[in-house]
Formats: sequence, structure tokens, C-alpha cells
Amino acid sequence: MDESKAISGAARSGSAGGVWLRPSGRSGREGPPLSRDRIVEEALALLDEEGAGRLTMRRLAERLGTGSTTLYWHVKTKDDVLDLALDAIFADVRIPGGSGQGWRADLTALIDGWRAVLLRHPWSSTLLGRPMLGPNVLARSEFLYATLLEAGVAEPHLTAAAFGLSNYVIGSALMQTTWLTSAEQAVRQAAQEHMRVNRERYPALAAHGPLVAGDDWDTSFALGLAWLLDGIEANAATERAAGQESPRDRHLNGAVLDD
Repeated sequence: MDESKAISGAARSGSAGGVWLRPSGRSGREGPPLSRDRIVEEALALLDEEGAGRLTMRRLAERLGTGSTTLYWHVKTKDDVLDLALDAIFADVRIPGGSGQGWRADLTALIDGWRAVLLRHPWSSTLLGRPMLGPNVLARSEFLYATLLEAGVAEPHLTAAAFGLSNYVIGSALMQTTWLTSAEQAVRQAAQEHMRVNRERYPALAAHGPLVAGDDWDTSFALGLAWLLDGIEANAATERAAGQESPRDRHLNGAVLDD
């Protein structure tokens, strides 16, 4: 199957990611007075209030004061709505630029901003395994990869570094939001007592595990991110010490040779 047929098939299917592969609304006719922006705004309100599990096309249409048929003029499926909502919240993740503080500061700012958005919208981290083709997501992913290249990270380490940072922020946000919503105080106390009773079997967890360490999520996240960036920086330094050109230098040298 060639690329154009694959894209066309994904667009027609209405599956996750397909909303970005077909035109907005229906062509050739004037649609009803309901915009995609308004749909996304109301969907975000519903998602923030009740979570992804409560989002249905019927409930969304009711909140918009319209019928499901009218809603389908603009979005094909619930997956369309989720894709649009996810991309909308990424607009709040600021893309660093012009700070002059180096690639580590830029990546730290990007990841911190990403985490803050995921925590403001607890439903979002559970959906990030779907295709992410919206312009806001792609712009921030492009910045992540470009900054790692600028730092001297080359393949196969480039993809590993990008995935490591992405998975770290998603997993951290998912863990924090789940912990805050499900771990009631009585449950925590019972779990802590369980670890205390079994401290000989699990000595490290009993002394240092999450049930003992507390809920200083910000500090733990910052320390973990620093460790990841330390590893990325060390790897890039090792490649430079081995006499390899940085990805940026290889690109520039290739351009010179082409001239």
C-alpha cells in the first residue's frame, strides 16, 4: 500500500489520529453554526470535570445544545474529539526560545511545562499512546528532537533520549494523578503498615519506597529529570570524545559538500 492510500484509509476510518488527515467539516455544503473550536472548548470542560470515560458524542452534543447529527458535521467519532482536545492542551506548553541558557535549560523548561499541562488535565496522560499528529504536539516534538540534535545526540541514541524524556513525563504525571485520586488516607496508612510488617522481606522499600518518601512530587520529578539529562549529556560527550561529528556538524558538512 502506497503512502497516499494509507493516509486516505486512516482518514476515512475515523480511528485515533484520523482527524488530522482529512479536511475540517464537510466540503461542498454550508455546515451548521457550530465551530470546531467551540466543540473542543466544551469537550475540554467535560473531560476536565469528569474524565475521558464519561465523554460520549451524545453527552457532548447535549452540552453544546445541539443534536448528535449536527455534531457529526464537524467530528466523525469520539476519537476525533479526543485527538483535538489533546492537541489543544499542548498549546499551553511553551516552546522555549532565546534564553541563551543552553539545551539543558530549554529541555527542562519544555518538560516542566509539559508536566504542568498533564497535571492540569488529569485525563490526558492516559491517552498519550494514540497517534499524535496535531500541529501543537508536532511543534513541541520537533523542538524536543531538534534540541537533542543540537546537544550532540545522534541515532540510535536520539530516539532513545526522546522516548526516555517523553515516557518519563507521561509516566510521572499518570502516577501522580492516579495516586492523588485513588490513594485515600486510610488506604495509605494500611499500605504503610503492610510495608512496616514486611520490612525484613522488603527492606529497601520499607525504608525508602514511595509510601515512606511522601508526596514531594516536584522534587522527585526534578531529580529524576536531572538524572536523565546527565545521561544524555554524558553520552553526547562520549561521542564527541571519540571523534565523531555532532549531528549538526554532519548536517552542515553535508550541505557544504553538496555545494
